[in-house]
Amino acid sequence: MDDAPILRLNPALDPAAFAAAYAREGVARIPDVFEPAVVDRLAGILEQTIDWDIICSDERGKADVMDRERRQALGGEVVAGRLHAATARARNGFAYVYLGYPMIDAYIAGRDPGHPIHALTEFLNSEAYIGFCSAVTGETTVTKIDGQATCYRPGDFLTLHDDTGVGERLAAYTLGLTRSWRPDWGGQLLFHDAQGDVERGYAPAFNTLTLFRVPRVHSVAPVAPYAGALRLTVTGWLRNDPPHGGG
Repeated sequence: MDDAPILRLNPALDPAAFAAAYAREGVARIPDVFEPAVVDRLAGILEQTIDWDIICSDERGKADVMDRERRQALGGEVVAGRLHAATARARNGFAYVYLGYPMIDAYIAGRDPGHPIHALTEFLNSEAYIGFCSAVTGETTVTKIDGQATCYRPGDFLTLHDDTGVGERLAAYTLGLTRSWRPDWGGQLLFHDAQGDVERGYAPAFNTLTLFRVPRVHSVAPVAPYAGALRLTVTGWLRNDPPHGGG
C-alpha cells in the first residue's frame, strides 16, 4: 500500500452545514468525509492489513480481548465457548461479540511498528479533525479523540447501552468504511427511545461520519448470517480528559 494520498478531510466539508442538525437532534450524519483516494486507502487498511483481536464481553460486561497469541494459547474450543457464553448473556443484558483493533493502545505500546493504521490514529487527534468534530458538536473542550477499528462478521452484535463514561466522554463517533451493504444484512446503528422503539437507524455506510451526543441509548443490530460483506468502522469518543492520559 505505497504512494499513500495525503490523509485529510474533504476540503468541501462545511461543519456549519451539520452543526444545526446536531444541536437540534443530538446526532449528525456526514457523507463524503474524505476524498475518494483517501477513503479507498483507509478502507483497504481495514480490509487487508489488520490482525484482528476477537473481542467479547465477560460476565461483568467488560472486554475479553483475545489476540492471535492468546487465542492460540487458549485453543479453539475455549475461544468458541467464550463467544457462545457472551451471546447467551445478550439475552438478558449488555453483551457484545466483534473483531477489533485498539488503535490508541496499539499506537502507545508500539504494536505493529510501521503499520498504516497508525497514521489514521494520529489523524484522529490532529488539530484539523478535532476542530471539525468540535465545530459540528459544539463541544469546545475536546482534548483528544480515541478510537478502535472494528469488524463485525455475520452473527456479531453489540446490545443496548448508552456510552456512559466517567464524565470525560462528550460525544461518540462512527466512521463508516463499509464499501457495500444491503439493508437486510443487519448491522445498523440503532437509537432507541424510552419505550424501546427504534427512533432512528443507520445502515453501515462508506465514507460517512456519524457523530452523536452521549449518553444516548443505542445498539448495533446483529449482522445477518447471510450477510455478504463485513461491517468495517472506526469508532470512539470525543473526550475532555488530559490528552496524554490513559484511556
